Amino acid sequence: MFTKRLREPVMRGEVTCSVRIWQRPHVKVGGRYPLGEGAIEVTSIREIALGDITPDLARRSGFLGVVDLLKVARHGPGEKVYLVEFEYHEA
Repeated sequence: MFTKRLREPVMRGEVTCSVRIWQRPHVKVGGRYPLGEGAIEVTSIREIALGDITPDLARRSGFLGVVDLLKVARHGPGEKVYLVEFEYHEA
């Protein structure tokens, strides 16, 4: 799920990746997840290091910078960092 401020940019195709901090992946490649009138389809997921989160990656994910991204990326007690890439498909 995306924060409200990211939903429209995702649906417009401006945001095509997301950084998540989980214990284990919560999505799978090829999975389709509803968003608005359509769905996102996960095209890749890979574990990355916290240090791999650059200002450029944060902006590509729809955030102002790394700190802004990290405030939202953590979901529960997870410590593994995942880069999820996706495409939005209209219904």
